[in-house]
Amino acid sequence: MRAKGAGMSGGEPQSYNFYLHSVFLLLLCLFTSYCSSSSYIKSSVIAQRKHALLPEISPSEAPQPLLPLLAPSPFSPFTNSSIPKLSGVCILNFAAVESMMRMTSIDCVGGFAPYLANVICCPQVDATLTVLVGQSSKDTNMLALNGTLAEPCLSDFEEILVGQGANDSLPRICSIHPSNLTEGSCPVGDVNAFESTVDSSSLLAACGKIDTVNECCKQVCQNAIAEAAGKLAVKTYDLMSIGGSHALADHSTRINDCRTIVLRWLASKLDPSHAKEVLRGLSNCKINKVCPLVFPNMSHVIKSCGSELHDQRACCKSVESYVSHLQNQSFVTNLQALNCAASLGLKLQKANITKNIYNLCRVSLKDFSVQVTPQGVESGCLLPSLPSDAVFDSSTGLSFLCDLNDNIPAPWPAPSQLPASSCNKTVKIPALPAAASGQSRICSADQASHALFVVLAIFALLMKI
Repeated sequence: MRAKGAGMSGGEPQSYNFYLHSVFLLLLCLFTSYCSSSSYIKSSVIAQRKHALLPEISPSEAPQPLLPLLAPSPFSPFTNSSIPKLSGVCILNFAAVESMMRMTSIDCVGGFAPYLANVICCPQVDATLTVLVGQSSKDTNMLALNGTLAEPCLSDFEEILVGQGANDSLPRICSIHPSNLTEGSCPVGDVNAFESTVDSSSLLAACGKIDTVNECCKQVCQNAIAEAAGKLAVKTYDLMSIGGSHALADHSTRINDCRTIVLRWLASKLDPSHAKEVLRGLSNCKINKVCPLVFPNMSHVIKSCGSELHDQRACCKSVESYVSHLQNQSFVTNLQALNCAASLGLKLQKANITKNIYNLCRVSLKDFSVQVTPQGVESGCLLPSLPSDAVFDSSTGLSFLCDLNDNIPAPWPAPSQLPASSCNKTVKIPALPAAASGQSRICSADQASHALFVVLAIFALLMKI
């Protein structure tokens, strides 16, 4: 059974899917009642428009690092057992990134991919593509593919990932296009031209190993990459030949495209696992600067919580309803949650809501992320602000690390507040889990293996009816 991404629409299929989900929920209830509720983390369901298996936490224990369940053995390994249909013309060396491809399939597995897209899945996809082209340049001497090869190579890349269990909508989820494998507008695409233009030894010294904690603030590697990309962008290129704002826009595009070439060259000089660490560390600097959530129309909140607040209960009810829509979108990191709280707060302030409704309605940072349901009490799952991956274990299935150890109130922003940053020492960032050692268990290995296997097997049969 291939898990589809979230969000289904349409008449009869929608009704049928609703029936299937209802049956699935019933089966899950049987499963959770079968497992012990006092000693282990259990699975639950986000039963709204999107469905994902998430855990509950025993009330007798302090909150532990969250390890959500997707499916335990005997469904291991995570694969739909399909044989990828490859083009036969791609020149990329997929064997060089075999381990990274497996990790990418886990990070982007089935129905979890849309929820993990902005923090885990898509950054891992981007890093894997970069390392794939970089490592292949050892044979091809090219840091980019031409348009003719880019399309079949990207197709092969997707086929391999889907064959290993990844979501089959990754091109849409992560905005992947054949152009991601070309040089774009960068005038340099081969290794010799690159190394004759850039101070490669200085670049490798700055980026051969990065401090993932401090790189986002000190920007040692980022500055070296920007300098190298700038040198590539002006090669055989005359800014003065193009006038006005178009010249600046065109140059900015070239810089971005050349930055990709620089990253591929770096990936060719490091072993794949080391290159991944560097690339994911750099991407996280960008990820944590923004709020990935889309804020829908907030007229109902504005009406209920206007400057002349008369009914606090009605205000908080509208805020709760609004935030619940945000919780259907994506897992976010600690820092992203701070940025989302600030973004929403500033939008409300511009609508003349001056009262601190976060404090009034007890809105916390976790309210901006996907919710889990420990013993019937919803709590948000904030992902770590440092790079992380999902983890596959043969006994417990798929898991990823969440932070459920803090319950920090969402700060009501000052009118001129800057985006949250780990470089700002005055910002209180939710702590990472204290014991992410994988000691948590989902029921017992035997119970989970047999009980949930039956649940999912029945559901798989229903899907075929």
